[in-house]
Amino acid sequence: MESLLTNLGIGFGAIFSLDPVNLFGHTMMLPVNIVFAFIGAVIGTLIGVLPGIGPLATIAMLLPVTFALKPLAGLIMLAGIYYGAMYGGSTTSILVNLPGEVSSVVTCLDGYQMARQGRAGVALTTAALGSFVGGCFGTLLLAAFAVPLAEMALQFYPPEYFSLMVLGLIGAVVLASGSLIKAIAMICLGLLMGMVGTDVNTGISRYTMGIPQLVDGIGLVSMAMGVFGFSEIISNLEKSEKRETFTNRITNLFPTREDFKRMAMPVLRGSIMGSLFGFLPGGGAPLASFASYALEKKISKTPGAFGKGAIEGVAAPETANNAASQTAFIPLLTLGIPPNAVMAIMVGAMMIHNIQPGPEVMTANPTLFWGVIASMWVGNLMLIILNLPLIGVWVSLLRVPYRFLYPAILTFCCIGAFTVNNDTFDVLTAAIFGFLGYVFLKFGCEGAPLLLGFVLGPMMEEYFRRSLLLSRGDFSVFFTRPVSLSLLLIAAALIVIVAVPAIKAKREETFRE
Repeated sequence: MESLLTNLGIGFGAIFSLDPVNLFGHTMMLPVNIVFAFIGAVIGTLIGVLPGIGPLATIAMLLPVTFALKPLAGLIMLAGIYYGAMYGGSTTSILVNLPGEVSSVVTCLDGYQMARQGRAGVALTTAALGSFVGGCFGTLLLAAFAVPLAEMALQFYPPEYFSLMVLGLIGAVVLASGSLIKAIAMICLGLLMGMVGTDVNTGISRYTMGIPQLVDGIGLVSMAMGVFGFSEIISNLEKSEKRETFTNRITNLFPTREDFKRMAMPVLRGSIMGSLFGFLPGGGAPLASFASYALEKKISKTPGAFGKGAIEGVAAPETANNAASQTAFIPLLTLGIPPNAVMAIMVGAMMIHNIQPGPEVMTANPTLFWGVIASMWVGNLMLIILNLPLIGVWVSLLRVPYRFLYPAILTFCCIGAFTVNNDTFDVLTAAIFGFLGYVFLKFGCEGAPLLLGFVLGPMMEEYFRRSLLLSRGDFSVFFTRPVSLSLLLIAAALIVIVAVPAIKAKREETFRE
């Protein structure tokens, strides 16, 4: 406990530290990290409110912005965008019945009905309070489990890391919505794309097709921006813009005592369930919110009230998705393994600043490690203060037609892609991946497994070849080491279990619901 408080003291000291900033020719000492936590929270909320953009595309767009920032400030801002979008997504779900973010889809079921009954203010406050509690609970778990997990990871050698990544990719396949075959195909495609570039062992270029810009591999920013940014813009232009907002003027924000009584246990259960789902590979916030809603409906004494304005149907999923967004950082910061596509982009952000994700971050750069964790508490506090007073602003934004928004988004994407290397080739690459992403959407293929395979592919190859070098080409090294063998057996068991016809049918039915 004492060491945890000491570590958190390092983190809070880092985010509240004053740095010199040149403003209008005058040097001022400002809490830069707090400023970027605020910027990330505001942008995240905005992105969550606006339907059809999402945190994944936004973080991909803003990744080049972090080049000019210090590593801690950049990661704090990107993290703020992620969990800020979880807050903002509930606003659109409740007021317009349009989920601003995937994990807020289930909030539409009861939140929108509460708005139609004149209880929009109570629904929004419930979502904000649940999000705050879930976010703080997830961050507490992250701080508590960070040290023991990092110490465990330091005992891992290349075979264990390779097997862990195999398990992560298999888990992403099992928990991906839709067809298993399509998820496997997308991961394999991502692994193949990750091999483009220069072989680290031989120094020979491979799969570059003679294009000099591909010698260093396909750019993560261009790929993510295309698959998740450009393709979303194209698909959103096909949708109707008809929106019906029942709550132009929102009053009675404060829930009653009965409301607090009804939401207390769902918030607690949502915090626990969301925290568990957060670090599962491929699961994350969307799966946590759906599972939490399903649990509350199953154990409720009045299940018929769900879908008709039950406050539990707002509190549980909104708490769960925020708790999951915090605990998703556990495998990233302690093991260096991204559990979902957003964390995969965070890996790219860390590598841009020459930070190798993994347990060494805690020992080599404790200020960065604990600063990011401490910033989550500050960011969650900012979000609950920001969200409720600015509801009027968010409602006004919802009236802006998407046809006016997408040119600005597209322009910003192109500028971001260009500034990575100051090369138009990156813009062209993003456009190509935008077309591919749109094709993937049409065929029902998720982009998240593709990105996970792309990010983990080079790391897997490196650990695989390093393992064989250490064992002098003996493949049994993966099966003779107990931890490596255990991880591979778990991965194999997942494949066997999900292939069982009854389980496969139940999985498909669950995702359809």
